[in-house]
Amino acid sequence: MIIDNAIRNTIWELVSKAENIGLAGHVRPDGDCIGACLAMYNYIRKVYPDKKVYPYLEPVGDIFLFLKNSDRLISSYDKNDLDLFISLDCSSKDRLGDAAALFDNASSTIVIDHHVTNTSFGDINCFDGDRSSTCEVLFELFDESYIDKHIAECLYTGIIHDTGVLKYSNTSKRTLEITGKLIDKKIDFTKIIDESFYEKTYTQNRLLGRCLVESRLMFEDMLVFSEATEEIMNEYGAVDADLDGIVSSLLLTKGVECAILVHQMGPNEYKMSFRSKKYLDVSKIAFSLGGGGHVRAAGCTVVGEHDEVLNKVFDMFRSELDNIRE
Repeated sequence: MIIDNAIRNTIWELVSKAENIGLAGHVRPDGDCIGACLAMYNYIRKVYPDKKVYPYLEPVGDIFLFLKNSDRLISSYDKNDLDLFISLDCSSKDRLGDAAALFDNASSTIVIDHHVTNTSFGDINCFDGDRSSTCEVLFELFDESYIDKHIAECLYTGIIHDTGVLKYSNTSKRTLEITGKLIDKKIDFTKIIDESFYEKTYTQNRLLGRCLVESRLMFEDMLVFSEATEEIMNEYGAVDADLDGIVSSLLLTKGVECAILVHQMGPNEYKMSFRSKKYLDVSKIAFSLGGGGHVRAAGCTVVGEHDEVLNKVFDMFRSELDNIRE
């Protein structure tokens, strides 16, 4: 569903009528999810200062704490009398995690997203798969006159994280126009890029090195694969967030079309991140495994025996890569 004035007007009409508003993003929030949630929170609080707004999100990494009101994010899901609930950057309701119960109990619901796999699970659904990020969608929904420096920082952070600093194929002319407008709000865009996207801790660099060293090429060198086992994560004292950016680094391997990073979450539970360069639609594979995402960047969580899970995923990638070669 493409953004249009009718949807925009309906969204803000619902917001204007609601007294208690909840909003949330997906589990294990990334930069776009965090930026979108805080941009929406700050925007509603600015335009409608009398509204009670509850921003629900799992704890975020320290690199995002510079965003205004990041300290107000709520990770206890116990508010059940919401007039309106807004889902941000979630392709399906289950991706809301524990916040899904609040979504179900709200009087009205809005879904704002940019994933091509979105299941339209809200009363009002606003998503555009051609947009770089949910933050780009929000820019189109906001009245630009209300976008101050703090809201611009949130939107810019989300856009650069989902576009790889305006490098990925989801970057459009409109994306560049919007980031230019956000830069005009006097944000320190160089600092945002360096400190929230490129800068890594020593643990993250060691983990990246390990995953690169232990990676392997497959399927006539068209796919590069690596795995962060439970043992590796424990060896480095690493947490989930320390894996951010590793699959994108794998994709930089010359000659490959796609990359897979597998992270063992627990016994027989594996989180998989997929990336591709030009031809392979990884969202198709992720969706068939119960996940979602974008054409060039997607992921899923799969439960099962280690070798069976990997063989199943490898077979799917082999089949898709064979189609490309044909």
